[in-house]
Amino acid sequence: MWERERKKFLEDIRKKSIKELEELLDELKMELLRLRFKKQVQGLENPMEMRKVKRNIARVLTVIREKQLRGEQ
Repeated sequence: MWERERKKFLEDIRKKSIKELEELLDELKMELLRLRFKKQVQGLENPMEMRKVKRNIARVLTVIREKQLRGEQ
């Protein structure tokens, strides 16, 4: 299941422009911040959610860098 989600996420972000990816990156960072606060206040039902968001942030940053190196806008 995780493998399919990861592949779908990668396909989706590779289709987006750098500007759209930067917006998605901001959303993911806000989600991570929200999860951190929630963890401190009441605890998380699924702590793996933080790991998933961190990895998605890394994936988005990687795709942004790939596009920059190719000279895409």
